[in-house]
Amino acid sequence: MDTFGALSPDKLVHGVVATMLYFVVGIVVLVLGFLMIDLLTPGSLRREVFVERRPNAVVIASATYLSITTVIVVAILTSSDSLGQGLLDVAVYGVIGVILQGLTMVILEAAIPGRFQDHVEDASLHPAAFAAATVLLGVGAITAAALT
Repeated sequence: MDTFGALSPDKLVHGVVATMLYFVVGIVVLVLGFLMIDLLTPGSLRREVFVERRPNAVVIASATYLSITTVIVVAILTSSDSLGQGLLDVAVYGVIGVILQGLTMVILEAAIPGRFQDHVEDASLHPAAFAAATVLLGVGAITAAALT
């Protein structure tokens, strides 16, 4: 009598490989998202976040990363059971999430009074950063929900 159940090394190996591949696809999409937001933000968002340590830039960047990550996670959870198709699903929906975040940044640039860059570069934390971040998070949530 087998009290521990059957072991399936093939299933374990498949799971490990799938995890690693989804990780790679997810990281690629996140990097694309960062590059896109960096390009759409006047000036260098990367510099503002990591060198100048501007709190508003950190709020905007963090909201973007969280939004794109939410889309990636939901895309993984709802992707095809076939690994190849699942990876393609995640890549495509992740890129759609990145594009929608970029579109949102363009809309925010047009809608926010004054120069968006002034808000990003401000050394003091500004409520507008939270308002913009909320919009970005909302877009991520809507995009993720559309995948289900």
